[in-house]
Amino acid sequence: MLKASFRSFLSHKGRMVLSAIAILLSVAFVSGTLIFTDTITKTFDNLFKSTSADVTVSQDSDENSMDLAATGRTLSIPLSTVDRVKDLPGVANAHPSVSVENLTVVNDKNKSIGPTGGAPTIGVNWYESDRSPVKLTSGHVPQAPGEIVVDADTADKKHIDIGDSLWMIPSVGRTDANAPLLDQNGRIPTKVVGIATFTTTNPGATLVFLETSFAQDSLLGSPDKISSVELDAAPGVTNDELKTTVQKTLGAGYEVKTKAEAAKDAADEIGTFIDFIKYAMLGFAGIAVLVGIFLIFNTFQMLVAQRTRELGLMRAIGASGKQVRRSVLLEALLLGVIGSTLGLAAGFGLAVGLKALISAVGMNLKGASLVFNAATPITAYLVGTLVTIIAAYIPARRASRVSPMAALRESSAPVQKSLKVRTIIGLVLLAAGVLALVGGATADSGATGGGLLGLGVILTLVAFVVLGPVLARTVIPALAAGYPKLFGSMGRLSRENAMRNPRRTGATAAALMIGVALVAALSVVASSMNDSISKQIDDTFGADVTVQSENGAAFSNVIADNIQKTEGVGEVVRVRVLSDQDVAVKFPDGKSTDKAITAQPGYNTVWKRDLISGDGGSIGTVGKIGISEKTAKDHNLTVGSPVDIEYKGTGQTVKAEVGAIQADEATGVGFGDAVILPFETTTQQLPQIQDFIVFANHASGTDIAAFGAAIDRTVDPFPTVKARNQADYKDLVQKQINVLLYMIYGLLGLAIIIAILGVVNTLALSVVERTREIGLMRAIGASRRQIRRMIRLESMVIAVFGALIGLILGLAWGIVAQRLLASEGLDVLTIPWPTVITVVVLAAIVGLLAALLPALRASRMNVLNAIATE
Repeated sequence: MLKASFRSFLSHKGRMVLSAIAILLSVAFVSGTLIFTDTITKTFDNLFKSTSADVTVSQDSDENSMDLAATGRTLSIPLSTVDRVKDLPGVANAHPSVSVENLTVVNDKNKSIGPTGGAPTIGVNWYESDRSPVKLTSGHVPQAPGEIVVDADTADKKHIDIGDSLWMIPSVGRTDANAPLLDQNGRIPTKVVGIATFTTTNPGATLVFLETSFAQDSLLGSPDKISSVELDAAPGVTNDELKTTVQKTLGAGYEVKTKAEAAKDAADEIGTFIDFIKYAMLGFAGIAVLVGIFLIFNTFQMLVAQRTRELGLMRAIGASGKQVRRSVLLEALLLGVIGSTLGLAAGFGLAVGLKALISAVGMNLKGASLVFNAATPITAYLVGTLVTIIAAYIPARRASRVSPMAALRESSAPVQKSLKVRTIIGLVLLAAGVLALVGGATADSGATGGGLLGLGVILTLVAFVVLGPVLARTVIPALAAGYPKLFGSMGRLSRENAMRNPRRTGATAAALMIGVALVAALSVVASSMNDSISKQIDDTFGADVTVQSENGAAFSNVIADNIQKTEGVGEVVRVRVLSDQDVAVKFPDGKSTDKAITAQPGYNTVWKRDLISGDGGSIGTVGKIGISEKTAKDHNLTVGSPVDIEYKGTGQTVKAEVGAIQADEATGVGFGDAVILPFETTTQQLPQIQDFIVFANHASGTDIAAFGAAIDRTVDPFPTVKARNQADYKDLVQKQINVLLYMIYGLLGLAIIIAILGVVNTLALSVVERTREIGLMRAIGASRRQIRRMIRLESMVIAVFGALIGLILGLAWGIVAQRLLASEGLDVLTIPWPTVITVVVLAAIVGLLAALLPALRASRMNVLNAIATE
């Protein structure tokens, strides 16, 4: 039986190729993802370990980089901290470090020299150390205010030379003491005096090095502040021992980390991004695996059906049913091992391509070798072989049940079984799935609704897979009803061929159904999201123009000052975001919140929200605060309720009262439950806080188009911000959604490709199965063109059938997801009919293309040999 299995596999190797390709693609996606993400993880682990100090002392804070960017704050500690720790036992050296990530540096054309892939521009002070990620390769180190050194990769990409003038736009708020550093556009002029080359992996960031005192003034806003102290442990002193000594000396308010802890925290931060890539890609690999199961299942099902007489003879000469089943599963194992091996090799190629891609967007991994952990091949072979064996199990069971009497039959075609049991099971699953989807759409809890949606998706998907053969019998005759009139006898035959084996047709269409269902569901969600956000913009944006940074960070107050001076400007309203380090609002119930913003009077006109009670015009005025309806309910507040505003920086507490209660905002738009504090009072207490958004309206009698052009000219010298009207915001949202959608479509394309391979494989094996039939058709006068047409029409109707079923599923999933998210702001349901129509048309084209090779092979058969085939 072992020899028979190998001979059978080799004799059908041509028929196995497409199934092997499906395994190859799935395994390549899995192994390539693992190799690529393991490589990045290892590279950054090594980078952080090599550049971290033995012990680092910094400010203790729970704020993340996004919170800091929005408030315009930077974490810092007093410069005096260096003196407090440098002479401690166990300290060999203590270096003051200044480092700021939210820095913008522009050239003489006012264009940022920073990376375009989302990585930051980091401003740091220069000091020599064996931990430095760079070494000076030309020019000299920064020695005076205004002198900077730029990393070589940035200098090469942005054509920066020594002697060039650059301007820094710092992220920190400026005070009167250091305002002279700024020019009229809120920039700090600098001159490039050196170029430094990376000695480690370039993480994709732009590095700008400054002299220490200049870095303190320009990046932290004070000569008395630094970002951290980096300590070298003395010989014989462990990092943990030194950490304990430093903690005892400094006390609360400081975060002290060892080299290992600092490296781990840095790795964890970037690991979140890497994990997102990893699991997203593995998710789509899972979809590809699922689609591949249908292809492999169909292949073995047809091979078993075509070998009925052969298997009957094996049973007749003594082979047991168990031996026959093992024989088929052995063939599946061979297919899985070969496909997995090829997929693993292809995974290396995919990882190399991903590495080159990420290098192209700025993360230089040229010196990093690919990491091949033991888990990668184990996972690859488990995925490839287990999936193949699982897919082949049912055909193997059918093979084991072939009777020895099958060897005596004239035809090897299997007897078609009733679909009654399948219909009952499918309908039960469908009913359960529909109930779960309805429950998800109407659930009060997001978690409950999400769970029901997931259950409904799984149940309805399985239901349609089970009902596929039943639907094929009823839907395909309707889809191909016009075939006989349009294409004559070949049209009628193609329709009958598609219905001849409904189980095969259903399994073939199911592979395409999955990909189309996902595309349809995501299209509904994306279209609904776009229209919902557009509606929210119309409902909430009351200003003619909104000025905001491109990366969600605070920006220089100089910008709003210049806007106020622009000709044709009427009302200007500033909004500033506050952090938990800045303020706490205490309510009469004893509870408090640190989620707050401050806005100038007029906020209620430029940001429209329904007023529950109070005077909207009081928002932002001295002694008044604005709150959301949710905040009012949570703390039993009404208009006039007293509150205390504690400004932590000055230690002062200011009394105020609720001036207005506004309706809750839709999630994703505005500032949610943030308390709106009086602008003048907050600015006096926190003068360093920068603007986060600036709203501007045109003055009465001013042409709106001319006003918009004037604002554009005003903000043009400031590359960190952009002025947008409502149409611009809608366009921005559309582009962001489309970018995400196109990425998902591209990844789902892998599933579609495998589905196409399934159609090709089914048709190819079907042609082999019908060799004698096609030979007889040619003998009685059918032309090669007619044979090709028959195969193409059969393929098209199967593809369109799969696409339509997928559309029904996908639209249902998308509608339920929209209803589930309606309370979160996704309150507009949009069915993307152009996409739906396009999918059906593309499905027909896919079917046509998939039939090209099988149709060509069928038309080129030798008539006499075909007729003689058993």
